[in-house]
Amino acid sequence: MIIGVPKEIKPQEHRVGAVPAMVHELVDAGHSVLVQTSAGVGAGLLDSAFEAAGARIVDSASDVYGQAEMIIKVKEPLPEEYDLIRKGQLLFTYFHFAASRSLTEAMIQSGAHCYAYETLEIGDSLPLLTPMSEVAGRMAIQVGAACLERHNGGRGMLLGGVPGVEPATVLILGGGIVGYNAAKMAAGLGARVLLLDIDLERLRYLSDVMPANVTPLYSSPYAIRELLPEADLVVGAVLVSGARAPVLIRREDLKIMKDDGPVVVDVAVDQGGCIETCRPTTHEDPTFVEEGVLHYCVANMPGAVARTSTFALTNATANYAVKLASMGAAEAASNPTLATAANILDGKVTYQGVADAFGFEYVAPGEVF
Repeated sequence: MIIGVPKEIKPQEHRVGAVPAMVHELVDAGHSVLVQTSAGVGAGLLDSAFEAAGARIVDSASDVYGQAEMIIKVKEPLPEEYDLIRKGQLLFTYFHFAASRSLTEAMIQSGAHCYAYETLEIGDSLPLLTPMSEVAGRMAIQVGAACLERHNGGRGMLLGGVPGVEPATVLILGGGIVGYNAAKMAAGLGARVLLLDIDLERLRYLSDVMPANVTPLYSSPYAIRELLPEADLVVGAVLVSGARAPVLIRREDLKIMKDDGPVVVDVAVDQGGCIETCRPTTHEDPTFVEEGVLHYCVANMPGAVARTSTFALTNATANYAVKLASMGAAEAASNPTLATAANILDGKVTYQGVADAFGFEYVAPGEVF
């Protein structure tokens, strides 16, 4: 199979869908790999490194899409790329369809086969989402701490305080991979951390492994409203696999927060956001203010640490990319693991969460071919 790796065009997105080691695996498995020139520069990967691994460098995105039978990316296709995607082409990337009806409809109309990193499931785990969730959770605290600085519009607080001065209170909604990593980072910086989740078994686990300055609590709308007035920084870290994130904080809830520059970081923004006032922003213009609360809602947070993120992502995706390329879309649709990544096949919605989000008919992946 001919596999293409285009340069990402989402604003300030510097990751790339493959690294030289992954190219070598694909070539070793009998596939040809095309890499768009300069696709890896933002992650510190030069064209010469891809060539040494067996890839052929091509000049443009149209060259990649025009020749490749399978496309490996990082982020969802943007409107400028829609016309490059053709019927029967296999795409393997993060899609987050439930957050965008226009993207969903465009991919349905294209007739392409869309396999999404974020829904590939093994047991209760999402192995291709986990590495970026780890990055985003840690970054949420890093950027949240910066947003709390007065010159950035925050309360002028040091996250961990100093002797004699209280630390910031960090409220984290969701105790999964994002929330766990956010809590670890915030706790390590000395903050007071309130970590909410609705899974009692998960809360028991978090209670065992978290340091003393992290308090795991059962989440409910009432509990969130009770705790919001205490929070200096709120991190939205909830996930419903492949579906739109539930809205846990409404606009009116922001009005009960502190009135001098509290901060919210909504990591769930690429799935629609768990804070009602959230809207996607970019690294170039990452924040805005609603109801007196500073919002940070960058939809591709890990893109800011592109080298770390690229290697973390491809460590997870490489094996599945080789399997998908070797099987092809039809055989993969009947594979118990790869079928969980099938979101749209040949114009049909094959993931229940996406179908539910927009009222489309759901078709089981194995029934498409």
